[in-house]
Amino acid sequence: MLGVIGIILSLALLMYLAYRGITVLVLAPLLALLAALFTGGTPLMATYTEVFMKNLANYVKLYFPVFMLGALFGKVMEDSGSAKAIAHYIASKLGKEKAIMAVVLSCAILTYGGVSLFVVAFAVYPVAAHLFKEAGIPKRLIPGAIALGSFTFTMTALPGTPQIQNAIPMPFFGTNAYAAPILGIVAAIIMAGLGIWWLQTRAKKAMAEGEGYGYHPNESFTEIDESKLPSFWVALVPIILVLVINFILSKYYFPRINADYLAQEPYKTSLKSVAGIWSLIIALVIAIITAFVIHRNRIDNILKTLNNGIFGSFLPILNTASEVGYGNVIASLASFVIIKNAILGISSNPLISEAISVNILAGITGSASGGMSIALGALGKQYMEMATQMGINPEALHRIATIACGGLDSLPHNGAVVTLLGICGMTHKESYKDIGMVSVVIPLIALVVALILASFGIV
Repeated sequence: MLGVIGIILSLALLMYLAYRGITVLVLAPLLALLAALFTGGTPLMATYTEVFMKNLANYVKLYFPVFMLGALFGKVMEDSGSAKAIAHYIASKLGKEKAIMAVVLSCAILTYGGVSLFVVAFAVYPVAAHLFKEAGIPKRLIPGAIALGSFTFTMTALPGTPQIQNAIPMPFFGTNAYAAPILGIVAAIIMAGLGIWWLQTRAKKAMAEGEGYGYHPNESFTEIDESKLPSFWVALVPIILVLVINFILSKYYFPRINADYLAQEPYKTSLKSVAGIWSLIIALVIAIITAFVIHRNRIDNILKTLNNGIFGSFLPILNTASEVGYGNVIASLASFVIIKNAILGISSNPLISEAISVNILAGITGSASGGMSIALGALGKQYMEMATQMGINPEALHRIATIACGGLDSLPHNGAVVTLLGICGMTHKESYKDIGMVSVVIPLIALVVALILASFGIV
């Protein structure tokens, strides 16, 4: 029982101290060892080097190319002006009357194309501020609109999204980025539809009460010089390439090749385990090269863009990998058997158990990718075995896991939420109610619907 208390205390401290701004690079190993200390008799140094660091390294080995290429792709889209061009084009076509829709759609196109949500927030915010000010919509709703387009359906639900949250389940379930398309599309429609309805309802109510955009003296706008931006269609080319190439490779090319050699030394794996990651890597590489070529005259310093993009991937992957190392230490403790049995005992259906465990851990860690990695690292094998015995399609496990990770992850201590509010110059008190509704409450509703459909074998 003392060991269980140690695990719970460790998780509570992880959530609280991360919210207070302490990096998980420090917290994860220390709190993992704290939990181990409560079990008694657990060798701490061996646990650190052979469990924590080993699993951290394995995660980096598996996902670093996706993190690195994703960050680089986002940087190219930012430095070339492509991200702003897409946002500006959509905003100009829809107009100030549909400002909320324009912001959500701009963010959605960029994140679905593989651009980092942080890059999206920086690129779209100036456009959103102009639109909202012209339309008289309260500025406090901008973070909610950006969150809806960036943190929700394009990150977790839409099949084919190259965001890391959609890549993590692939090795566990032998799936690809387009797993369970019906579940994903239905969940995405619910998230987008209810989210836009909520924000528009809030805007109409505020405007009817005469609130308006609001007075923000510290706000400064950088005017967008359209002459320096690429055209919308040119900006869109790399994004289209990511989606199309990933689809062709994962659905048609890799499933048809003979890769028996992978079962032998030194690889010791299977094509099913790596095809999804390989498809995404190749798609991102081709898109990045294409973007550099077509925007070579718009990027001031290609080497600087290349270096900054790659360097920008280091902290995100090490943060997530540290959380994975933490999760595997917890999973290795004898006391975790009690917690694991409790989670698995919530439901005999692995989809429901998975949805709950991923959501809870994403909420505790404040990270969609971190929470899902911990949950699947600890319980993914059991979920796969249970699903196989019950005849459940592994694609359903994949999509339920991705949708679930995008629920409680966006609680107030989430790093992306804090960053977004900082970019927009808003506070939790002013804007979190709307962020929470579109990125926590509504995604949870979508998750319930997806679970119901999956229970009927719909994928």
